[in-house]
Amino acid sequence: MRDETQCCTSKLISKRRLLGSYRALHAPPGGLAHLPLSGVLYRQPIYREATMSRNPQKQPFPESFLPLPPPTFHILLALADGELHGYAIMKGVTARSEGTVRLGPGTLYGALKRLLEDGLVEEAGERADPEQSDERRRYYRLTSLGRSVARAEAERLDALVRAARRKKLLGVRPA
Repeated sequence: MRDETQCCTSKLISKRRLLGSYRALHAPPGGLAHLPLSGVLYRQPIYREATMSRNPQKQPFPESFLPLPPPTFHILLALADGELHGYAIMKGVTARSEGTVRLGPGTLYGALKRLLEDGLVEEAGERADPEQSDERRRYYRLTSLGRSVARAEAERLDALVRAARRKKLLGVRPA
């Protein structure tokens, strides 16, 4: 037991010495005394803040959400036509994909929750035609940011398809 404690203590002391020598070599003129001495050095995240700081309204750029997971893109595509409730979104995705994509309720409502939190989708308030709505259902619609994100993802996928065609991976029938 004593050997383990001594071993761990010596490793910690070695780590601190190493970190101290690193600090001494790379210290700015004012020194690093204000920073805590820890065993791990972290890099500051620069990309998201740099991207966000150039935007005067502090709105996220549509490209910051890309690439979208396929179920999320299918949901945004379904909502591009107008307000829909959850079951109509599931049916629309299945019809649009000719049955190749089927969203289950867990996938659908989990994705809708994230889309609501990110501000890409919002719950619709009053229905234009109360005769056609069901009070128990929640209707969702795209926000302007959601429409921009869907457009950016469609453009990204279009660029990939064009690259695949240039490489003759699409549009050419094998002999």
